[in-house]
Amino acid sequence: MFLEVETHCHTIASGHAYNTLEEMVLEAQRKGLKGICITDHGPEMPGSCSSLYFYNLVVVPRKINGIMVFRGCEANIVDYEGNIDIPQAALMRLDFVIASLHDVCIPSGTVSDHTRALIGAIKNPYIHCIGHPGNPLYEIDKEEVVLAAKEYKKAIEINNSSFYVREKSKENCIEILKLCKKHGVYIAMGSDAHYKADIGRCEITQKLVTDYEFPPELIVNKSLESFISFLKLHGKDIEI
Repeated sequence: MFLEVETHCHTIASGHAYNTLEEMVLEAQRKGLKGICITDHGPEMPGSCSSLYFYNLVVVPRKINGIMVFRGCEANIVDYEGNIDIPQAALMRLDFVIASLHDVCIPSGTVSDHTRALIGAIKNPYIHCIGHPGNPLYEIDKEEVVLAAKEYKKAIEINNSSFYVREKSKENCIEILKLCKKHGVYIAMGSDAHYKADIGRCEITQKLVTDYEFPPELIVNKSLESFISFLKLHGKDIEI
């Protein structure tokens, strides 16, 4: 595998995915991964789980069949100030939090609106990564967002699923990747799997990273050790 940790996937708790948490973990094991982040959608996503689900994720074992399990979520950004739909009490108990813009949770606005929303989320100390910022429905000032991520030591996701489900994402993602390389900003390579077969599937993202000679030391989930080190930057002391 090009990656050792899957940072973005969904279980049946999200309401529109098709496998249980344990099925996703066992698939990660089958594919040779060493870790997996369970990042179900926040409650503003229609059909998803309540905040209590995220608060209670601490009951999930840290390891299942030898695979490190990181408790996370994909929080929905709900306004242009970057507020999200997960309360702080739950966020504090999670290892890895992605914040994303979704059209069923917030309408498309202006470039300034979208940029302000992502930067507001980046400033939240409990958020670690911005999800699929290449989405053309939410055009942003890419360099401004990347520079904010650098200031707060956050990761920008290059989302492999976007290349299939979000038309015209590729051009935006390439520009974001180049800016992250230019400014030395972390990226996460996520599959955004909603079915177990897609766990660890990052072939397009991998090709872009290779083609544009992106520094491997800035890929937070390249190895289990690199992911643990990234989380430590944000006060998460997790032992392998």
